[in-house]
This record gives sequence, structure tokens and C-alpha cells, in this order.
Amino acid sequence: MRRTSIIAQAQQEVVDEFALFSDWQDRYEHLIELGKDLPLIAPENKTDDNLVRGCQSRVWLHAAPQNGLVHFTADSDAMITKGIVALLVRVFNDRTPEEIIGASTDFIDTIGLRAHLSPNRANGLSAMIDQMKRYALAYSAKS
Repeated sequence: MRRTSIIAQAQQEVVDEFALFSDWQDRYEHLIELGKDLPLIAPENKTDDNLVRGCQSRVWLHAAPQNGLVHFTADSDAMITKGIVALLVRVFNDRTPEEIIGASTDFIDTIGLRAHLSPNRANGLSAMIDQMKRYALAYSAKS
């Protein structure tokens, strides 16, 4: 499989998964469950430098290069926000910087997530994506 299709495949899995739920209450519960399974950020990386600016809730996002891939860990103090960042980590974790930079985020609108978030949470979602892409860009420049 081409590396470039790995993110697209992960995104399609998310779309298929969310299609199993008929209403947004069930989808929110699924997001909360995803957050519970999020591999947590190491305590030493839970710093102000790793806070995502623009989020209503506190969201820590850490990235580190590993074998040419970008490895993300994260945490949040809000359950739904933690689920959202878990969803993004699931899609973008352990991908090449180029894959992350070039990836579409249309899957978020396909599952209807952005439309079902408050304006502040939608801004936070965009801030998380922007931060992940900035990390990828920084690691791309270093390699």
C-alpha cells in the first residue's frame, strides 16, 4: 500500500465508524470512549509550551520525530475535547511529515463533527489540526 493512502484509509475508517451511529448523542458517547483510549502525553510533556492555543478547554499536544514519522501524544481536561484530539491522533499519528501536511481534513465534515460543535469547540478543532500540521512542517524542514 502506498504511504499516501494510509491517512485516507484511516479517515475512511473514521467515516465508516461514525456512520454506525444514528444520532449525535451516540456519536458524542463514541468520542468520549475514544478519549478514554487515548495514549496519554508523558507528564514531563504536559507543559504550557504544548498547550494548543485557541482551544476553550486545555489541550496538550506533543509531537516527536520517530524513524522519519511524527509521533503524537495528547491529553485534555474536557471529555469531548479529549475524544476529538484522540480522533486526530488516530488519523495523523506515526505518519510522515509530508503525509500530515498534505492530508485533507474533509473527513471531519463528512462525519458532521464540525457542524455539531459549538463555535468555540470548532475553533479548537481547527487549532488542533493547525498545530499538528505545524509540528509536521517543522519536522519536514529538519529532515
